[in-house]
Amino acid sequence: MQEIRLHGRGGQGLVKASHLVVKTAVETGHYGQFIPFFGVERKGSPVFGFLRLSEEPIRRKTQIYTPDVLVILDDSLLRLPATCAGLKEGGTVIINSVHDRAGLELPPQAGKVAAVDATGIAQRRIGRSIPNTAMLGALARVTGLVDRAALFENIAAGFGEANRDAAAEAFDAVRIL
Repeated sequence: MQEIRLHGRGGQGLVKASHLVVKTAVETGHYGQFIPFFGVERKGSPVFGFLRLSEEPIRRKTQIYTPDVLVILDDSLLRLPATCAGLKEGGTVIINSVHDRAGLELPPQAGKVAAVDATGIAQRRIGRSIPNTAMLGALARVTGLVDRAALFENIAAGFGEANRDAAAEAFDAVRIL
């Protein structure tokens, strides 16, 4: 089982994107679970959620305290200690950022670090700075945990062709730092 913790801001589409990942996992014969964690936060407030993907049924229904993967939709969230707390030794960090590794405040236990300008891609492709679908493209490429074709098909069906194109561009543009 892979445990992924996602961090973003209200209005960035973290919840909807996570539901698409679970839908794709289930449709391709795997198991998926998403537990959002937010309250009455307003647009722009930090939000996070917990995503599990597995080949076996998922019985755990708790928050994820030691994630294998962190997906961060806004690099300014690195300044909050809770964002990277508990990342497993050698864990993967996928971040929406134009910076290189030296320009990011990453935890020392981070192994693979990948960055993509998901906001820039979203701005070009959909005309709005909502990085969720672009980050899904990066997640698919960096982790290989979800089938690319099935994910892109679900993005197109749920969000439209422009969002699918944003995910495809991010899939190709994500950089391993």
